[in-house]
Amino acid sequence: MNILFIGDIVGRPGRSAVREILPNLIKENQIDFVIANGENLASGSGLTLSTYEEMIKIGIDYFTSGNHVWSKKDFIKYLDEEDIKVIRPANYPDSVPGKGYCEIKINDKKIIIINLLGRVFLSSEVDNPFKVVNKVIDSLPKNESQIIIVDFHAEATSEKVCLGQYLDGRVAAVIGTHTHIPTADARILPHGTAYLTDAGMVGALNSSIGVELKPVLNHFLTGMPVTFDIPKQGEKIFSAALLKINDKTNKVINIELIKKIIR
Repeated sequence: MNILFIGDIVGRPGRSAVREILPNLIKENQIDFVIANGENLASGSGLTLSTYEEMIKIGIDYFTSGNHVWSKKDFIKYLDEEDIKVIRPANYPDSVPGKGYCEIKINDKKIIIINLLGRVFLSSEVDNPFKVVNKVIDSLPKNESQIIIVDFHAEATSEKVCLGQYLDGRVAAVIGTHTHIPTADARILPHGTAYLTDAGMVGALNSSIGVELKPVLNHFLTGMPVTFDIPKQGEKIFSAALLKINDKTNKVINIELIKKIIR
């Protein structure tokens, strides 16, 4: 089985890049399932129903999210609907809308996606992601045919690395999101879990992690607050990780970082 994990899709440039790259990528690599982080899908912050549906039609099977999942208030109500393929971080309180993990059956395999939010430099309001993911995994039925993939939406590389090592051998893959910069450390950990600190982003290339460069640069020069806008034109980047999974062991045998520039 081949599973594609796409990094944070940022605004209209990101959605445009997905439309241009994903269909052929699925065919060329015989991809069976596509996961993407969608927390920046609409105008760079949150999701709307229209942007969600646009990407589902292109070929994304399921969305993870992060700290911006609540940014578009009109979409929050959809998180509880069974046919909406979006999860929010599992370490938010159980009382908030949505679910923190999902189970999808493909042929005789069960894919389980778990979404977590980091606390270091990001959100101290959520529960401990290490304890929460342990609780989620322990609650799952022991099934040799299940493939568990974790999206750790976090800022600190040390927090991501430690979660990967903590889950090594217990899940198929731990892939980081949030920083929008792809890292060069894709590897298989000692006990068989595929790991990547950050999958990067899909969006405007010559930008400040997906938003207009000049206002952000001005903020760094002057200290004055600025408005984050998404570039309307220019080159785009598509960042993702391709997981090749052994059908017998359900372990990842290869993790490959994919980076494509659209001129």
